[in-house]
Amino acid sequence: MKLYSPKHFPEDLALVILFTLLCTPFALIPPLNESPIRIILGLPLVLFLPGYSLIAALFPRKDDLDGIERIALSFGLSIAITPLLGLALNYTPFGIRLSPILIVLTVFTVLLAIGAYVRRCMIPEEDRFVVDFKDFLLAQVFFSKKKKCIDKILSVILIISIILAISLTVYVIVTPKEGEKFTEFYVLGPGDKAEDYPTNLKVGEEGTVIIGIVNHEYANVTYPLEIRLNGEVIDEKSIELLHNETWEQFFTFKATKKGEDQKLEFLLFKDGLEETEPYRLLHLWADVT
Repeated sequence: MKLYSPKHFPEDLALVILFTLLCTPFALIPPLNESPIRIILGLPLVLFLPGYSLIAALFPRKDDLDGIERIALSFGLSIAITPLLGLALNYTPFGIRLSPILIVLTVFTVLLAIGAYVRRCMIPEEDRFVVDFKDFLLAQVFFSKKKKCIDKILSVILIISIILAISLTVYVIVTPKEGEKFTEFYVLGPGDKAEDYPTNLKVGEEGTVIIGIVNHEYANVTYPLEIRLNGEVIDEKSIELLHNETWEQFFTFKATKKGEDQKLEFLLFKDGLEETEPYRLLHLWADVT
C-alpha cells in the first residue's frame, strides 16, 4: 500500500473537504451568513458533496465507474442522503435545525472523503481513480475511446439535465414564490390569550386588551387603527409595518356609562384602500354596571 504524501493528496477529495469545511462559517457566523457565498457553498454541500464522498469511498478504482456515472450518482445519492440524515436528527434531542444538520452533513462528508482516501491507498497506484480537472469532463463525454456514439449522446443529455436541475434549484431559492397576501389582526385578553376579556365592568373601571397586527402583504404597509366604544372614537393610531413584522400593544379603556351590550370596536384600515370600509374589523361586547 502506497500512501499519498500531503502534497499529493487527491485533488478531488481535498476540494470536497475544503468546500465542506468552508460552508460552516458562511452558514452560521454573521455577517458571513448573509452573503451570497452561503448559497454558493451550501448548494454543493446539500446536492453533491455527500454523494460524491460516498461514491469515492465505495468505488476507489478508476474502472469501477466512469466520470459521468460518478457525477450522476453523486447528485442522486446526495438528494437521498440529506433527507435521511434530517429524518434521523428528528428523533434526537437536537431536532431538525440548521446547526445540527450542517454539523452532521459536514462530519458525514469529511469522514467519507477520508475513507475514500484510505481505500485508494489500499490499491495499486495505477488502478486508483484520479480526477484530471483540466479535461476530465470533456474527455469522459467526447474523447473516450471506450464510449460508443450512443453512450456519448446519453452522457451529453445527462450533463444538460444536471445543469438544468441545478439552475432550477438556484432559481427557486433566489426567487421564492410569493404566498397568499393577508394581514393578521387579533385582540387578546390581558394574559396574552384568547380569554379573560374585560366584558363585565363597573362604571369608571378600566379594561385592558392586547391588540396585534402581523403584516403578510409582501410589502411595507401603513395601517390606520381606529377604536370605538358605542360608536364614539376613543383612540386612533397609525402603524407602519414591514413584511412579516409584528406589532402588539396593550390598550386600556374606561367604562364611562352604565349599560348592557356595549360595543367595543377595533377597525383596521389599510393605505391604498378606501377608508370608508375597514380592512379588518373586530369587536367585543361589555356589560357595564
